[in-house]
Amino acid sequence: MTSSNSILKTLDLGQSIWCDFLSRDLMRSGDLEKMITSGVRGVTTNPSIFENAIGKTSDYDEDILSMVKEGKSREEIYQELTAGDVGEAADLLASLYEESGGADGFVSLEVSPLLAHDAAGTVKEALNLVRLIDRPNLMIKIPATGAGIEAVRQCTALGINVNVTLIFSRRQYRDSALAYISGLEERAAGGLDIAPVASVASLFVSRLDTAVVKLLDERALQSPPAGKIAVDNARAAYADFEQIFSGPRWEALAEKGARVQRPLWASTGTKNPAYSPTLYMDSLIGPHTVNTIPPATMEVFLKKGNPSLTVASDREGMVRRMAEL
Repeated sequence: MTSSNSILKTLDLGQSIWCDFLSRDLMRSGDLEKMITSGVRGVTTNPSIFENAIGKTSDYDEDILSMVKEGKSREEIYQELTAGDVGEAADLLASLYEESGGADGFVSLEVSPLLAHDAAGTVKEALNLVRLIDRPNLMIKIPATGAGIEAVRQCTALGINVNVTLIFSRRQYRDSALAYISGLEERAAGGLDIAPVASVASLFVSRLDTAVVKLLDERALQSPPAGKIAVDNARAAYADFEQIFSGPRWEALAEKGARVQRPLWASTGTKNPAYSPTLYMDSLIGPHTVNTIPPATMEVFLKKGNPSLTVASDREGMVRRMAEL
């Protein structure tokens, strides 16, 4: 591939860039299609994104008024609006999904946060969203709580594509990866096809730096160099990824067509103005990874990004610094 921008160069190195935003205006203005043309390979959403899209624009007002007149509840209105947007985005990404053999082209939609500690409720809502949206490139976001991890296993066994979200620690990452593997094993044991099932594990990056640096400052302890805590945590999770998705247990599934659950780096915009705006993006590029970024960060990365293989860099230093913490 001849790469003409930093997003395509990143793809050459094995990382897919997804857009962490969705609205009607983004789609109907043609901006999402332009992003896809520039190399963007998926979309992630969350309730906050939809709150901004629906609550801070007039784009949805007529539909909301119509549904209110029909007597629909707030929950029904929210679900219908978000399902409509996600379905429309999935259609825009459908050709990419097909061309990539189901590796990319996904749109993620999150289950209700009220279900974070309800495994059965999460699975029920995931099934409902899959039926409602009815697109093969839909991915259901499930938080990495204890109940969420169990729901990930069950949903994977049911053949639902899952984005495990709100991962902050290596323990949560490992739990999500093993839940995915267990779900695939259960599905395969039932004689069902596991090849089409896809999953990502979303590890939140910058928020860890913010929290740990604040804690170190409060205790008058020296902070590591800029961004190192969050980068080391993500790189440690990537080392876990390499270990988990290898060896006899995984190979038995791979022989049946299973796909690895890719680490997805989320919250990779820098919160500290002293950091380079592309610090986390530049530091976590490597094979079988995804980075989801909002449009503003994408513009910065297109102008200032410096893609190179970095996610496995300085592994000895990472291990030492993690031990010191």
